[in-house]
Amino acid sequence: MDVTNDIVLRPRFKRELCITRDVFFELILTHKKDKQYIISVVNDHVFIRFPKNKSHFWSPELHLELHEVIGEKISLKGLYGPKPTVWTMFMFLHFLVAGLFIAAAIWLYTSYTLEESVRLPLIILILMILVWIILYIAGRLGRKTGESQMHELQYFIDSLLIVSG
Repeated sequence: MDVTNDIVLRPRFKRELCITRDVFFELILTHKKDKQYIISVVNDHVFIRFPKNKSHFWSPELHLELHEVIGEKISLKGLYGPKPTVWTMFMFLHFLVAGLFIAAAIWLYTSYTLEESVRLPLIILILMILVWIILYIAGRLGRKTGESQMHELQYFIDSLLIVSG
C-alpha cells in the first residue's frame, strides 16, 4: 500500500471477501487473545490498535467495517487514522484556525471600509494561513512517522485473510 503520494491523511481500502461475517469475526476473536494488538469489536466494526508499550503519539489505528453482500460474501472497508484523541485535537485546531481566519477577514474588510489601520487584522490573517500550513505539515509528518505501523497493521490483516482463504 503506497501512502506517500496521497494527499489524504487517513488512507482507506475496500475488499470483497468470500467468507461469512461469522467466520471473519471468529478469525478476529482468535487473534484477540495473543495481545500483539488491542482488538475491539462493536457490532460490525472492528478497531485494531497497538498496545501502550508499542504505541507512540502518532501510532495509527485501523477501523474495519463489515457489510454483508449476498450469501457467503462480505464487503470489508478499512480506514487508517490516528488515535481518536489526536484526530479530535487536530480537527479542533483546524476549526479554531478557520474561525480565527474568518474573523480576521471580516475585521480586515471592516477596517478597510472604515479606512482604519488594517495592519493587525492582516497580520492575523497571514498568521492563520501559516498556522494552517504548519498543521498540515505536522499531520503529514505524523502520518510518515506512523507509516511503518500502518504497514504492520496491513500485513496483519492480509495474513489474517490469507489464513481464511
